[in-house]
Amino acid sequence: MRMHSHPVLHWTWRTAVAVVGGFTLLAGIIMCVTPGPGIGGIILGLVILSTEFAWARGLLRRARRYAHNAKETAVRTRRRRRARKGLSRG
Repeated sequence: MRMHSHPVLHWTWRTAVAVVGGFTLLAGIIMCVTPGPGIGGIILGLVILSTEFAWARGLLRRARRYAHNAKETAVRTRRRRRARKGLSRG
């Protein structure tokens, strides 16, 4: 709270968050094409940025929704394949 009450501290804090979050986000994007946990870096960068920026909160919300839908699709596909395997055995 103290950071946001003083104008100089507020902008210094926002700048620091932007630099650290942006660097982490950029590293995550680079790691998508090179070895490393790219998606983890992108999500971590968005989490850091979302502490100060509304646009990052929106992107993080969309990423969470996408991840949830991907998980549900994978679970449905696995159940369908297991059911098909079970029917072909009998």
